[in-house]
Amino acid sequence: MNGIIASVFLSFAFAMLLTPITIKILRRRGILAVDYYKRERREVPKSGGIAVISASLLSFSILINTYYNHCKIDFVAILLMLFYGIFGAIDDFTDIGRPIKIFFPLILSLPALITAHSTEIFLPFIGFFDFSYFFYVIIIVYIMVVSNLVNMHSGFNGLASGLSAILIATLLVKIAMKGGDFIFLGCVLGAILGFLWYNWYPARVFLGNVGSLSVGAVIGYAIVAFGFFVSGFIMLIPHTANFILYVYWRLMHKMRPEDERFKIVKFGRVREDGTIEVPNRLTLKWILPYYFKMTEKEAVLAMYALTASFCFISLCISF
Repeated sequence: MNGIIASVFLSFAFAMLLTPITIKILRRRGILAVDYYKRERREVPKSGGIAVISASLLSFSILINTYYNHCKIDFVAILLMLFYGIFGAIDDFTDIGRPIKIFFPLILSLPALITAHSTEIFLPFIGFFDFSYFFYVIIIVYIMVVSNLVNMHSGFNGLASGLSAILIATLLVKIAMKGGDFIFLGCVLGAILGFLWYNWYPARVFLGNVGSLSVGAVIGYAIVAFGFFVSGFIMLIPHTANFILYVYWRLMHKMRPEDERFKIVKFGRVREDGTIEVPNRLTLKWILPYYFKMTEKEAVLAMYALTASFCFISLCISF
């Protein structure tokens, strides 16, 4: 437990130091994106997730000699973060498209099979069920899905980074309750919290695909590595609901392209009173602002509360 605490604080310090440096470099190189939920439509550096990856790796490299317990889990998580991070960086700069973003990461998830031992998964009302070789398919698909879920549930200042911090903190508590250890996951938590300081409203930097995909991959791996398939599904219910809404939106747009309700729009706008106006209710973060006048900050806090509620429920389930 001391190692986890040390990893969080050290990585937090590195993120607080590295993020403003990353912001300056990204701004100088013109790697910017428009913040659509501000009346002035300012440009903000994107791909700030590079600072999260750097802070996580730096802190782990310092702590490894003191707390390393000869476990492969940390190093597999590092590989996944790097693979998904590189893939996310490519997508940030070239926009490789959603189909490739969804399916190509299956290959990037293969290192997770190194730590796969038992092929059994606990299923509610059934008990442990042996999936045999299909279990390995489940692992790589699970990590890919979680990574994309984290990446898709974003768009507001501090949304993806804050939700990721809640998920990671929950996983660390569950791992500790199980008597396990995952030093690198603590490093990622500290890094994302330090980054959130700069990503919170009004954001000075965006996480970018490089950050959301890499952090999402580590979250997905933590779930499968410790066998939290059921509780992991529960804590990700809001992210899953967001994905289902997106799929419904896309399908209805293809079926009724002339219907304005299903027009593909990526962003809403800000009213004169500072509240946000969203085009529809077909993404989770837009549902409350669609029915009630809310600021961007209030919408993000509502999403935090929703995910935290499901994470609390997941703490009561050991599988």
